[in-house]
Amino acid sequence: MNLDTEFRILTAMEETNATFKIQHSKLYLVPTPVGNLGDMTFRGVEVLKSVDLVLAEDTRTSRVLMQHYGIDTPLQSYHIFNEHQVVGKLVEKLLSGMSIAIVTDAGTPGISDPGFLLVREAVKEGIAVECLPGATAFVPALIDSGLPCDRFVFEGFLPHKKGRQTALQRLTTESRTMIIYESPYRLVKLLEQLMEVVGEERQVSVSREISKVHAETARGTLREVYNHFSGKEVKGEIVVILNGFQE
Repeated sequence: MNLDTEFRILTAMEETNATFKIQHSKLYLVPTPVGNLGDMTFRGVEVLKSVDLVLAEDTRTSRVLMQHYGIDTPLQSYHIFNEHQVVGKLVEKLLSGMSIAIVTDAGTPGISDPGFLLVREAVKEGIAVECLPGATAFVPALIDSGLPCDRFVFEGFLPHKKGRQTALQRLTTESRTMIIYESPYRLVKLLEQLMEVVGEERQVSVSREISKVHAETARGTLREVYNHFSGKEVKGEIVVILNGFQE
């Protein structure tokens, strides 16, 4: 890249930033870091500073992020246990001209986290919606796995009880790489169940504490990765990447 090209790119970026303005009656979905606070985007910070209201899955968690970046926008609790009760009032606020942002504890809202319901209702009412690009746990876990990432399927959290066996059996014939979220307390049990339905030799990768100091990715067969985590105290958010069925 020559100096003239670099200058034009930087100038274009400065012009874009200079013209940035929050739109009234608009819903913004703002990704937040899955680990390292430094992964927050400049634009994400700017949106959170500029909107009228920030909806947070856990206001205590989000307040740490906002204090870190000097954001003093009002916070309101918005999570899976109250979203059905408050969605109507939030739509009214958007229609009245307010700008609102949604954040979750980590990652992109709507991906196994609150966000979908409000987006759906906003779209029905013709309210502008924009999701900013940014952090999400499954992308780095997928890339780090070393398993095929040209075609993949996102399973998210499997059912805990009812429907779990059906969901597991469905995975046995899936040819695409599978992405599964799991609690650290249930990881070993999940690996046991996967061995039962797809066999011990299926390749798998398990990532935890993504982008944090103690980030770890364990790769190998299901049996090898199970042995690695069995008997240990597992901590952090977990992303399991399971190789697809190969004939």
